[in-house]
Amino acid sequence: MKRLILLAHIFLAQLLLADPLPQTRTAVFAGGCFWCIQPAFDKAPGVIKTVLGYCGGTEPNPTYALVGSEKTNYRESIEVTYDPAKINFDQLLDIYWRQINPTQSDGQFTDIGPSYRAAIFVQNDEERKIAEASKAKLAASGRFDKPIVTEILPSMKFWQAEEYHQKYYEQNPTDFEMFEVGSGRKAFEKKKWTDAKPDTR
Repeated sequence: MKRLILLAHIFLAQLLLADPLPQTRTAVFAGGCFWCIQPAFDKAPGVIKTVLGYCGGTEPNPTYALVGSEKTNYRESIEVTYDPAKINFDQLLDIYWRQINPTQSDGQFTDIGPSYRAAIFVQNDEERKIAEASKAKLAASGRFDKPIVTEILPSMKFWQAEEYHQKYYEQNPTDFEMFEVGSGRKAFEKKKWTDAKPDTR
C-alpha cells in the first residue's frame, strides 16, 4: 500500500513539473474568397489550425447563401489558432498581406461585394497597435502605388462556415488552382511579392 502511495506521489510530482500545455491564441482575417487565404496560414510554423467562416455581421447562424446575398455585414473570413511562442500576431499579418490586394476596397480581385472586403479583426488595443503599425509599414514600403485601404475592425463573433468550404484547396485542388489563377490572385502575388522571403505559398 505504501508503495502505491509513493508511486502516486511521484506521478503527481511529475505532472506538476511537466511543461504546461502551450497557450494558444486566435486571429481573424477577411481577405476575399476564404478558400484562397487558407493554404498560406496552414503552412506557417506555429499555426495550429485554421477554420473558414464569417465575421463582421450580427445575424445569428449565418450561411454561405445569406452572406453571399450581400445583405449582411458578414465577410468571408479565416480564424487562425496559433502558438504565440512560435509565431506572433505581427508575423501572421506578414502572411496576410501577401494573400490580398490591400489597395482594393470593393472586394478582392474578381470577387466584388461587401462579403469579400478585406479586414483585420482585432481583439484588443495591443492587436490594434500592431495592425496599424504593420499597415503603416506596408504603406511606407513603396510596394504599392495606391493607398492601403484594408480596414482594421473590432473583433466580432466568428461563425464557422459549412464543412464543404473547409480545406477546399485539398478537397478540390484542380478547381482551386483554376480559380486562383483565373481570379488574378496568383499574377498579383507574383508581381508584388516575388522578392518576399520566405515564400508563403
